[in-house]
Amino acid sequence: MVFLKLGGSLITDKARPETARLEVLARLAQEIAEARAERPEQRLLLGHGSGSFGHVAAARHGTHLGAHTGQEWRGFLEVWQAAHRLHGHVLDALQSAGLPAVSFPPSATAVCENGEIMSLAHEPILLALEAGLLPVVLGDVAFDRERGATILSTERVMGWLADALAPSRILLAGVEQGVYAHFPLRDRPLDRISHPDLERLALGESTGTDVTGGMEAKVRWGFDLIRRRPDREIRIFSATAPGSLLRALRGEAMGTLICSAP
Repeated sequence: MVFLKLGGSLITDKARPETARLEVLARLAQEIAEARAERPEQRLLLGHGSGSFGHVAAARHGTHLGAHTGQEWRGFLEVWQAAHRLHGHVLDALQSAGLPAVSFPPSATAVCENGEIMSLAHEPILLALEAGLLPVVLGDVAFDRERGATILSTERVMGWLADALAPSRILLAGVEQGVYAHFPLRDRPLDRISHPDLERLALGESTGTDVTGGMEAKVRWGFDLIRRRPDREIRIFSATAPGSLLRALRGEAMGTLICSAP
């Protein structure tokens, strides 16, 4: 079982509101299709970030902090619409590549409390995998018992699903080569990173609008998943070069490996 996330920085121009990189999406979809053709027995769950779609709207309305007033709920709806406009582009690219992509938006099944996931339906996803389909999740809005509303990053959705679906590999594809020793200098990409490295490295935030955290948040999320299952492989890598995503899906050691120990 493999989880693959296509980062918002990879599939959108985060410096330009609601700008999808459609040619990149088409290429990535073809590489996923080729990988599935080579290993049809491999189960794959795909997720994608919101990039310049959902993040920009969420930052404008503060939806990640909650929603209570009529205006705040209108902002919630605007974030949902923006995130799902990008989701439509992703599904179109996947289906054009011949992939049996089916959407599982967290906004329809997740319930949160003070920003934390309390429940999120996983059985429909499991049944889709058993049917040979390609489930697709996304960073999305969610209903929250305390805040009214919140934002769920793709990583948090995948983190919840990881316990139920038990992926052996989790691949985070973005534009950066991996985790750098110093960001934004990008002076030294790391082959591997362990928890003690956090105290001495400047991992950095996102270079665009991102209400769910930057690289450090992704690395800490990876450490949490490794703690729960030490034999799991988690990699952060760049999929900007043609063929790079295919190589990663084939099992090549790409980017930075998140490790449980030095």
